[in-house]
Amino acid sequence: MTSEKYILALDQGTTSSRTIIFSQKGRVIGKSQKEFTQLFPKKGWVEHDANEIYDTQIHVLKSVLKSHEIGVQQIAGIGITNQRETTVVWDKNTGIPVYNAIVWQDKRTADYCASLKKQGHEDMIRKKTGLPIDSYFSATKIRWILNNVPPARALAEKGALLFGTIDTWLIWKLTGGKVHATDPSNASRTLLYNINDLEWDKELLNLFDIPIQMMPEVKASDATFGKTDAQIVGASISINAVLGDQQAALFGQQCWQEGKAKNTYGTGCFLLLNTGTKPTFSTKGLITTIAWQSGQKTVYALEGSVFIGGAAIQWLRDGLQIIKDASETQELAQGEGGGSNGIYFVPTFAGMGAPYWNMDARGAIMGITRDTTKAHIVSATLEGIAYQSMDVLKAMEADCNLSLKSLKVDGGATANAYLMQFQADILNTPVEVAYIKESTALGVAIMASISLGLTTRAELSLSTNKGEKYLPKMTQERIDKCYDGWKEAIKRIS
Repeated sequence: MTSEKYILALDQGTTSSRTIIFSQKGRVIGKSQKEFTQLFPKKGWVEHDANEIYDTQIHVLKSVLKSHEIGVQQIAGIGITNQRETTVVWDKNTGIPVYNAIVWQDKRTADYCASLKKQGHEDMIRKKTGLPIDSYFSATKIRWILNNVPPARALAEKGALLFGTIDTWLIWKLTGGKVHATDPSNASRTLLYNINDLEWDKELLNLFDIPIQMMPEVKASDATFGKTDAQIVGASISINAVLGDQQAALFGQQCWQEGKAKNTYGTGCFLLLNTGTKPTFSTKGLITTIAWQSGQKTVYALEGSVFIGGAAIQWLRDGLQIIKDASETQELAQGEGGGSNGIYFVPTFAGMGAPYWNMDARGAIMGITRDTTKAHIVSATLEGIAYQSMDVLKAMEADCNLSLKSLKVDGGATANAYLMQFQADILNTPVEVAYIKESTALGVAIMASISLGLTTRAELSLSTNKGEKYLPKMTQERIDKCYDGWKEAIKRIS
């Protein structure tokens, strides 16, 4: 048994719970993961059992400690990162949720959101929260529970109910009900937190008819969030950092300075740009959010989403059935006869997000000729992911009046060398692949380690082994020609 101290990162995601053990310098020691049940009670409704989320999280916590023979006394602290916006309401006296957790993907409140827009509330809400009115965020989910689950409304008015995003639920359970708290990165995703004044907004709480006594205390992201109940793993462990998942990835990618950005390539793509200590409100339809709060310093970010990223590759496999595995795409794109050959694939299966915001747009493959092959279509699909990311990044640059110096990337698709090289080429910007794929867990782990004084940002920058770096090779003339073709394809489906 060594004397080294470790950090536990509890990474609670949309489909699974993970615990990863990190060294104090950010090296992965071990991990455990367990999926949990996805509930779809009606069309457009998505729910989780909050107790199952907690149970799976504790299961993987205990499992990883046991499998790596690490004693609880070697754990210096815990960091929590979580799926954002997902909403839990529970009885503070019994600890029992009054309803299933309503997941961020859930659309049951879409009509109510549309009515709020018609009433003219959108500008006020965006100025206070940085967010558009959307069922994605927590406020309308809380309201739905209070209005549709008897006797939730009456209990809430009496001060008997608590609200939390998943981080808050885990903190409350882990501390035996002693701590009801969240951090600004999660609070800023609720439609109820004023990101300018850094407090729950009474006007918004009144608009959504939500009692303020339900709301958790908002502590700095690197604050101490109490200690775990000793009965869980045999001793108490302090909770020293909390971050929403995408903000945690931004921190884990060391985008600590204004103007640094990251892109997570998953089913969709999440792009975040550090905009510094003052919120930047987008004119391009991007979200303004709090990245993290360290001590008294609050850092903001612009966030944009590409709806269809890796999902386009899944469609090639499951819909068109022209590949059997996603790993084939690199070989096809890079091989003889690869490249898009003038083909443009706009994969707008579910409408276009920022900066176009056309929900009626549908996908298209353009430029097909008699000699078009599946390698061309595969290449165009990969390039389509890169073009969409470029659209969002260009909107961010315009909003902030800056030029991106590099792009940090993580997620499954970063293993595809063709996509990464094309992304670097079309942006004319270096693309740096995360040295640790678990950037989300890494981010909250190193924040906890810094909070505990076990390491510093400077030490982390020196000690981390960087992943692969892709340098742009395209001429500006070629970039302009390619991007002009993409913009023309966008026009045709708009």
